[in-house]
Parts: sequence; structure tokens; C-alpha cells
Amino acid sequence: MIYLDQAATSFPKPPEVVQAMTECMTEYAANPGRGGHTLSKRADNMIVQAREQLADFFGFDQPERVCFTANATAALNQAIKGFSFNEGDHVLTTSYEHNSVRRPLEYMKKTSGIEVDYINLETTEEFDIEAFCNALRPSTKMIVVSHGSNLTGKIIPIDEIGKIAREHGITFLVDASQTAGIIPIHMEQMSVDLLAFPGHKGLLGPQGTGVLMVSKAVELNPIYHGGTGSSSELVDQPLKYPERLESGTVNTPGIAGLLAGLNAVKKMGLHKIRMHELHLTKHLINGLKEINYVKVYGPNKERLGVIPFTIEGIDAQEIAIILDQHYEIAVRAGLHCTPLGHETIGTSTTGAVRLSVGPYNTIDEINKTIQAVEEIVEGYFG
Repeated sequence: MIYLDQAATSFPKPPEVVQAMTECMTEYAANPGRGGHTLSKRADNMIVQAREQLADFFGFDQPERVCFTANATAALNQAIKGFSFNEGDHVLTTSYEHNSVRRPLEYMKKTSGIEVDYINLETTEEFDIEAFCNALRPSTKMIVVSHGSNLTGKIIPIDEIGKIAREHGITFLVDASQTAGIIPIHMEQMSVDLLAFPGHKGLLGPQGTGVLMVSKAVELNPIYHGGTGSSSELVDQPLKYPERLESGTVNTPGIAGLLAGLNAVKKMGLHKIRMHELHLTKHLINGLKEINYVKVYGPNKERLGVIPFTIEGIDAQEIAIILDQHYEIAVRAGLHCTPLGHETIGTSTTGAVRLSVGPYNTIDEINKTIQAVEEIVEGYFG
């Protein structure tokens, strides 16, 4: 199987990830922070190590405010629904946001009376920072952006936006689902207040892992309440982090795998991963553009290894099924949980086929994929 659905979840996983999770499950899968015995302490030490290494990797000096979640969606929901909005407060975001951002914002519109603007990023190469600034209001309390589009691979300049947010005293939330482990992110230098990302994509960890990093400039109300292992005498949720946002038992084997994935990424090096994915992406785009009836979407210059395309007159789902069943190439077709993004590029009625590469994909796999698309077109159009 040629796996080109890395934007959904990375595969295969590094052997170290499997080993770390197996070791946890067989040697110390006790409940971290909820016992004084040796196994519980060992589990807790691993969790603390994961917080510290993640904080260091993302330029964050408060490892105790690295909060583990089930996935990036849970992290984004906590960041948005846990924020202290008042009626009439304004949120500025973009037309490329995933439903993990859009749906919580729409929920807050209905329940809290906030106002939301989705700035249309259109299909231009450059991010129009002036138009973005012009959309700010005196009532703007939060800016939310996806660092990289899961549909087109477009990269948003979060360093520029962070500077603007800091100058205006606006909380800045970044969805790094497609960039964590691929593009360098430094929360302090980029003025990011809230950073949400999954463990199972660019960080090469297992599914069921996510992270929300919360700077001291922001206080969130927990959307879950319950056992925290400490401060059990309190009627209310503790104020102390990470316990404030971590009710219940964390995914200890998953976090062990995430830590191993992070170390694998660091060993490979972000620059090497990025250059490899860019090489594959450019080769794939150039090959697809040579095929009649095929249209490729997204930036021509700087972009992620995410390539959506359509074939004129052929249903996107049908293309994906053919690639899977006849060529053993795994892709994703449809609206990719970003209907506004599809409206932006003009594919909201047809959807698109999305190819996405990762550090373990090869140029030979890319050549086979280009050939497969050529054969599909030949089969339909002769």
C-alpha cells in the first residue's frame, strides 16, 4: 500500500513509538499522579518528561501548562469554549479553518452571543495581512488561525499575526494540526497564547493524543470537571495547571508513544523532514499538472505536502476508490472537514481528492501515483 493520507494521520509510525507504547503497557501502565507506588511514579515521570520536551520543542517556558487532550479537536474546543467571552465579543478567523475551529465558534455564537468573521483567504499566493488587520474591531478578543491548511497546504504567517495580536492585546490561538513536527513553531517568539495540535500527525505519535499549550496570559474555564489526582478535597476544579484542564486519567501509553514520536522527529530534524516533503510535493504537483483534465489546487510556492486535485467530470470519491482498490494507493476525497475552504477554492459541490506526503514516502511512490492518475484519465477519456 502506498499511503498518501498523511494529513489525516501519519503512517507508518517509527518503530520507537511502538516500542515505547509496548514498554509502557507491559512494564508501568499504572495511573500517573494518582498513587505513591513505584509504577505510578514511573508513569508520572514519563508524563512530566513529555510535557518538558514538548514545551522546549515549541518554545514554551511553562511545561506545567502543557495540557494533554484526546486530540487536536478536544484541545481547540477547550481553548474556544473555555475562553471567557462576553456577548458582543468578536473573533477573527479565516475561510480555511477546519470544522474543529468553525463548529465551536458557531456554537459560541449561539450560546454566548459572540460575533465571528471568516476572512476569505482566496487562492492568492500571499497572505493579505493588511486586509486581515482591517477586519479587526475594538471588540476583537481572539484571533484563531490554522497555521497550515489541511486542504490546500497554504501556510499562514503566524509570526506576523502574532505580532499584531500582541500589539492589540488580543488572544492568539493557533491550530498547528498540519504543521507541528514539520515547520518550526516558537510560541514566545511568535506571540502565540494558545497552541493546539495532535500527536498523531507530524509528530508521528499514536492516535488519541493531543496537546493544548496555555500561556500565563490566558486563563481558561475547564469544559470537563472531575478527578485530578490531587486537590481532591476541593469542591471546584483546581486552579493549578495542568490539573485544571486534565480531568480523569490521561492516555499514558499514548503519551509514551507521543514522546517517542517527538524524539524521532528531533532525530530526523525538522529541516530534513521539510525539505523531503517539499521535494516530493513539487514532483507530484509537476507530474499532475502535465495530465489533461486534471486540476491541482493550492499555492505554487511555499506550501505543505498537501495536494488537492480534481479530474474534470469524475467524482472525487470515485477517483479515491479506484486508487485504493486498483492501485493500492490510500488517499482522501470529499470536503476534508473544511467546507469553507472548499468554497474558497471552488470545489464545494464536487469535493476534491487530497494527496498528502510524509517523511517516509518515497519518490518511487510519487511516480507510481502520477502514473495511476494518468491511467485513470486515459481510461475515462481515451
